[in-house]
Amino acid sequence: QVQLVESGGGLVQAGGSLRLSCAASKRAFSSYAMGWFRQAPGKERELVATISWSGDNPYYTDSVKGRFTISRDNAKNTVYLQMNGLKPEDTAVYYCAADSVTFRNYVRDLSDFGSWGQGTQVTVSS
Repeated sequence: QVQLVESGGGLVQAGGSLRLSCAASKRAFSSYAMGWFRQAPGKERELVATISWSGDNPYYTDSVKGRFTISRDNAKNTVYLQMNGLKPEDTAVYYCAADSVTFRNYVRDLSDFGSWGQGTQVTVSS
C-alpha cells in the first residue's frame, strides 16, 4: 500500500482558490494512477478527478470541469488538485487515493483505489 498525506485545505470565500497536495511515501508512486475524492456531510464519497500513472488522461466529474486541475510531479511523489472558482457546494473533506493496481490508465470507481489519505477539509463560504 501507498501512504498518502493531504495538505492545503482551508477556509476560502466563494470564487477563491486553493491547491491541495498529496504526498506519497512509496517510491513506485509513478506507477499508480491517482485520484481525488470528496465527501460532504451526509453524502457519499464522490470522485472529483483522476490522473493516470503517466500523467495523461485527466478525468473530472462534470461539476468541477473547467475549474479544477489535477496534476502530478512524480519526482516529488506528489499529486495536486488546483481548485479555482470555488463554490459553497465544493465544501467537503477531500481525500487523495492511489490505484490498487499499477499502470492502469482508466480508473473511475471508488473500489479501484486501494490506498487513501486521511483527508483535508475544504470550506467555501458564500
